[in-house]
Amino acid sequence: MASTDILSILNRTFVKVENLDDHCVRFTAADGYMVEMFHSQECCEDVYLEDVVGDLSDLENSEIVRAEKTDREIEDSEYGIKGWTFYNISTVKGSVTLRWCGSSNGYYSVDVGVYANTAGIPAWEG
Repeated sequence: MASTDILSILNRTFVKVENLDDHCVRFTAADGYMVEMFHSQECCEDVYLEDVVGDLSDLENSEIVRAEKTDREIEDSEYGIKGWTFYNISTVKGSVTLRWCGSSNGYYSVDVGVYANTAGIPAWEG
Protein backbone atom coordinates (compact mmCIF):
# COMPACT_ATOMS: atom_id res chain seq x y z
CA MET A 1 0.00 0.00 0.00
CA ALA A 2 1.17 3.46 -0.83
CA SER A 3 1.21 6.21 1.78
CA THR A 4 -1.26 8.97 0.99
CA ASP A 5 -3.28 11.55 2.91
CA ILE A 6 -6.84 11.82 4.12
CA LEU A 7 -7.90 13.58 0.93
CA SER A 8 -7.65 10.24 -0.89
CA ILE A 9 -11.09 9.33 0.48
CA LEU A 10 -12.73 12.58 -0.66
CA ASN A 11 -15.47 12.15 -3.29
CA ARG A 12 -15.34 8.36 -2.93
CA THR A 13 -18.06 5.98 -1.76
CA PHE A 14 -17.18 3.08 0.51
CA VAL A 15 -19.34 0.02 1.09
CA LYS A 16 -17.63 -0.86 4.36
CA VAL A 17 -15.90 1.22 7.06
CA GLU A 18 -14.63 -0.69 10.06
CA ASN A 19 -12.69 -0.16 13.27
CA LEU A 20 -10.23 -3.03 13.70
CA ASP A 21 -9.32 -3.40 17.39
CA ASP A 22 -8.79 0.36 17.83
CA HIS A 23 -5.57 0.17 15.81
CA CYS A 24 -6.83 0.45 12.22
CA VAL A 25 -9.78 2.02 10.44
CA ARG A 26 -10.37 0.41 7.05
CA PHE A 27 -12.44 1.92 4.23
CA THR A 28 -13.37 -0.53 1.44
CA ALA A 29 -15.01 0.45 -1.86
CA ALA A 30 -17.03 -1.86 -4.10
CA ASP A 31 -14.29 -1.79 -6.78
CA GLY A 32 -11.62 -3.06 -4.34
CA TYR A 33 -10.09 0.34 -3.60
CA MET A 34 -9.04 0.30 0.04
CA VAL A 35 -7.80 2.97 2.43
CA GLU A 36 -6.44 2.14 5.87
CA MET A 37 -5.54 4.45 8.73
CA PHE A 38 -3.06 3.09 11.27
CA HIS A 39 0.28 3.66 12.96
CA SER A 40 3.20 1.37 12.16
CA GLN A 41 4.49 0.45 15.61
CA GLU A 42 8.25 0.50 16.02
CA CYS A 43 9.59 0.35 19.55
CA CYS A 44 8.89 2.88 22.22
CA GLU A 45 5.52 4.33 21.24
CA ASP A 46 1.86 3.46 21.53
CA VAL A 47 -0.79 4.79 19.13
CA TYR A 48 -4.43 3.75 19.17
CA LEU A 49 -7.91 4.93 18.21
CA GLU A 50 -9.05 6.54 21.45
CA ASP A 51 -12.55 7.61 20.44
CA VAL A 52 -15.05 7.59 17.59
CA VAL A 53 -17.62 10.37 17.72
CA GLY A 54 -20.49 9.52 15.41
CA ASP A 55 -21.48 6.33 13.64
CA LEU A 56 -19.04 4.74 11.17
CA SER A 57 -22.03 3.42 9.19
CA ASP A 58 -22.77 7.05 8.23
CA LEU A 59 -19.60 6.85 6.11
CA GLU A 60 -20.87 3.81 4.18
CA ASN A 61 -22.75 3.88 0.86
CA SER A 62 -22.60 7.67 0.66
CA GLU A 63 -19.97 9.90 -0.96
CA ILE A 64 -17.35 11.40 1.34
CA VAL A 65 -17.83 15.17 1.10
CA ARG A 66 -15.37 16.31 3.79
CA ALA A 67 -12.11 14.83 5.04
CA GLU A 68 -9.85 16.84 7.32
CA LYS A 69 -6.92 16.14 9.62
CA THR A 70 -5.85 18.08 12.71
CA ASP A 71 -2.86 17.29 14.94
CA ARG A 72 -2.01 18.31 18.49
CA GLU A 73 1.21 17.34 20.22
CA ILE A 74 2.39 18.21 23.73
CA GLU A 75 5.53 17.53 25.68
CA ASP A 76 5.07 15.11 28.55
CA SER A 77 7.88 15.42 31.06
CA GLU A 78 7.30 11.93 32.50
CA TYR A 79 7.73 9.95 29.28
CA GLY A 80 8.39 12.09 26.22
CA ILE A 81 5.55 13.28 24.00
CA LYS A 82 1.84 12.73 23.76
CA GLY A 83 -0.12 13.58 20.65
CA TRP A 84 -3.57 13.41 19.17
CA THR A 85 -4.64 13.17 15.57
CA PHE A 86 -8.22 14.04 14.70
CA TYR A 87 -9.82 13.02 11.41
CA ASN A 88 -13.15 14.70 10.65
CA ILE A 89 -15.02 12.88 7.89
CA SER A 90 -18.51 13.62 6.56
CA THR A 91 -21.10 12.38 4.10
CA VAL A 92 -24.64 13.68 3.58
CA LYS A 93 -25.73 11.01 6.12
CA GLY A 94 -23.58 12.36 8.97
CA SER A 95 -20.16 13.22 10.35
CA VAL A 96 -17.59 11.17 12.23
CA THR A 97 -14.56 12.29 14.21
CA LEU A 98 -11.78 9.76 14.74
CA ARG A 99 -9.52 10.70 17.66
CA TRP A 100 -6.20 8.88 17.69
CA CYS A 101 -3.91 9.12 20.72
CA GLY A 102 -0.19 8.41 20.78
CA SER A 103 2.63 8.53 23.28
CA SER A 104 6.33 8.15 22.64
CA ASN A 105 9.69 8.58 24.30
CA GLY A 106 10.17 11.55 21.97
CA TYR A 107 12.32 9.74 19.44
CA TYR A 108 9.55 7.77 17.72
CA SER A 109 6.66 9.31 15.81
CA VAL A 110 3.05 9.12 16.95
CA ASP A 111 1.66 9.96 13.51
CA VAL A 112 -1.25 8.03 12.06
CA GLY A 113 -0.62 7.03 8.47
CA VAL A 114 -3.16 6.82 5.66
CA TYR A 115 -2.48 4.08 3.11
CA ALA A 116 -4.35 3.35 -0.12
CA ASN A 117 -4.33 0.63 -2.75
CA THR A 118 -6.46 -0.61 -5.61
CA ALA A 119 -5.72 -4.32 -5.12
CA GLY A 120 -7.91 -4.71 -2.04
CA ILE A 121 -5.08 -6.28 -0.05
CA PRO A 122 -4.95 -5.06 3.57
CA ALA A 123 -1.66 -3.57 4.77
CA TRP A 124 -2.48 -3.60 8.47
CA GLU A 125 -1.68 -6.87 10.16
CA GLY A 126 -3.25 -6.75 13.59
